[in-house]
Amino acid sequence: MIVEPKVRGFICTTAHWAGCKENVRRQIETVKNGPRIDGPKKVLVIGASTGYGLASRISSTFGCGAATIGVIFDKPASGNRTASAGWYNTAAFEEFAAADGCYAKTVNGDAFSDPVKRQTIELIKQDLGKVDMVVYSLASPRRTTADGRTYTSVLKTTGEPYANKTIDLKSKKVSEITIEPASEEEIQNTVKVMGGEDWFDWMQALRDADVLEQDAVTIAYSYIGPSLTHPIYRDGSIGMAKRHLHETAGKITKEFADLGVKGYISVNKALVTQSSAAIPVVPLYISILYRIMKDLGSHEGCIEQIHRLYAEKLFGSHPVLDEDGLIRMDDWEMRPEVQEKVTEVWNRIDDGSLESLADLEGYWEDFYQMFGFQIPGIDYQQDIDIDAPIPSLQ
Repeated sequence: MIVEPKVRGFICTTAHWAGCKENVRRQIETVKNGPRIDGPKKVLVIGASTGYGLASRISSTFGCGAATIGVIFDKPASGNRTASAGWYNTAAFEEFAAADGCYAKTVNGDAFSDPVKRQTIELIKQDLGKVDMVVYSLASPRRTTADGRTYTSVLKTTGEPYANKTIDLKSKKVSEITIEPASEEEIQNTVKVMGGEDWFDWMQALRDADVLEQDAVTIAYSYIGPSLTHPIYRDGSIGMAKRHLHETAGKITKEFADLGVKGYISVNKALVTQSSAAIPVVPLYISILYRIMKDLGSHEGCIEQIHRLYAEKLFGSHPVLDEDGLIRMDDWEMRPEVQEKVTEVWNRIDDGSLESLADLEGYWEDFYQMFGFQIPGIDYQQDIDIDAPIPSLQ
């Protein structure tokens, strides 16, 4: 069938198998053309099918020569309904890994659940014995815990309402938006979903099962951003969850000291993801940031970020940390000359100047490419088979 993008809100409900495969291939080539890294050899990636998680799996395999197990939560094609982009990405990744003689297997299910943790541990025992790196890259709006209770996260401020500019990406209109503060219960629920509790549960389960190597590393991804976005992000409900995530890295390092396990947080650059597209104010900021960083030649996508993380910040002679113990992959984004320009543009941007001052085309390109569309070299008028098996799930 011919597959076209169908966008609803901030997600695309279709995905293109050939486009996703080519997108994965291009990311692999980026890593192969970069430096070889003396890094981990047996890696578990929790949240491995898109964005930073997928980039971590690609960098581990094709940059470090690692065997990987990925945990995903994705759907195969069914009838005339395409598979999710994450499913196609994983199918492509496993195919490319096998062609290079690299071990790659996948567990598909709710990573928050105990059964998926147990299934993953059994696969590690069976095939790898132990892992020397755990990447925690989950992005979910809700979490169901072992007692059957479901928690839902919110994207709100804390304390006071917050008003600022935002953008309707479809109509290309700049407008004012007021974001109401979260209740205490909503904050706690957001921390439950997006904080570090499940990351710690994973590490505890892996240690209890004796599948962690001595001196293993584990890393989770976060974002801080400029003061412009702090009310909705750093100081908002999601920021409270990220704060808990940051604290969990230290907790892991302390409580797993007997194994020499180290927990790290990588603070990454603002990029177009399914998560960031849903946050008010942030898409306009990203569109402005893209234009400025591309003009300066310092723009990076997910794969460039993670490959630089591996090559320069995490697996050198020692991890490169800031005064708060964080790895700052947002260092190029937060350069004064970049943020001063962002602020200048933000203060004067309106409907009339939007096209010239913000990179809307780049924003939409990144958005569609997440789902396999607008990939150079793909004929989107060609009929394709939407069924794509993930080899290890057959």
